Amino acid sequence: MLRRAGSIDSVLEPFLRKEPPETVRNALRIGAAKLLLLGTPAHAAVGSAVDLVPAPFAGLVNAVLRKVAEAGPAALEGLDAERRDTPGWLWTAWHAAYGPAVRAIAAAHRIEAPLDLSLKPGAEAPEGGEMLPTGTWRYPAGTRVTELAGFAEGAFWVQDAAAALPARLLAVRPGERVVDLCAAPGGKTAQLAAAGAAVTAVERDPKRAARLRENLTRLQLPAELVVADAVQWDAGGATFDAILLDAPCSATGTIRRHPDVPYLKRAKDIAAMAELQRVLLAAAAKRLTPGGRLVLATCSLQAEEGEAHLAAAAALGLAVDPVRPEEVPGLAEAITPAGTLRTRPDIWADRGGMDGFFVARFRKP
Repeated sequence: MLRRAGSIDSVLEPFLRKEPPETVRNALRIGAAKLLLLGTPAHAAVGSAVDLVPAPFAGLVNAVLRKVAEAGPAALEGLDAERRDTPGWLWTAWHAAYGPAVRAIAAAHRIEAPLDLSLKPGAEAPEGGEMLPTGTWRYPAGTRVTELAGFAEGAFWVQDAAAALPARLLAVRPGERVVDLCAAPGGKTAQLAAAGAAVTAVERDPKRAARLRENLTRLQLPAELVVADAVQWDAGGATFDAILLDAPCSATGTIRRHPDVPYLKRAKDIAAMAELQRVLLAAAAKRLTPGGRLVLATCSLQAEEGEAHLAAAAALGLAVDPVRPEEVPGLAEAITPAGTLRTRPDIWADRGGMDGFFVARFRKP
């Protein structure tokens, strides 16, 4: 329903004389989704929606959904689905950042994302998958990861193809002292540990830290886990050869997997998230050994949470270390003129797309 909420509201609108309470609106949306998208028999879709609302609104819901049932799926035809299913503030921001590609991005959000796996070195991929150019293994949407051969043995972990790129670009070497800031749920920590680095994983939230520990235990990969705020963390004056900062963000790059994101976030949230990212970047830069590498990543499509950070990095004395095409096979189009990486949901559309990420690699002179 959430993937097509705007289109569904457009179908409902002619049948409503005034705006109903939110709970009633949601019941109408659910009923309409069943009728228009899922092929649920009219009596079942209408009846279940009526059961969701208080008695005074039962007649309204019944009448409106009966009309929707009469109109049928044809009611969706002719609608500008990409535009209607994208909240206005996001459409405006994406059009400014990506131009005509905004339509392809919006179209990608209407399709359920496939399951992507990162394998431990030497592990065998479960049957039924396709290896992408970057090394991620992809399985059809709806695949149950816990039922795949090798899950219990820790042969792999779930990680979108784009989410696997930041740690890949950090290019850690065996024995290097590496810190993964804001580390949970642990996919990137696992990548760094599997590469042989001495990893310190820092996570502020105790519950998320516990999940990270569980994941590392299943994968049988070593890392020192620190439960602390990445900004206030006292590393005892230690500096690190390489730092991965996958910063908290609006998560607008993950709408394929989390279609509720557009309705949980607001335009005003972006500035606050961008400021937190700048603070984290400054804290990370202080802990980087001279000559060391730092990768900043955000799973956001908003320019304020990505490209805008390049000026802040320069002010911290960090120099962009440009991403090279051979480092991201099949993704040359995602490398920006500035040498950073910008993935979008519409890239590799014929293969199922990928999450939207901004990734920048820096060196400390």
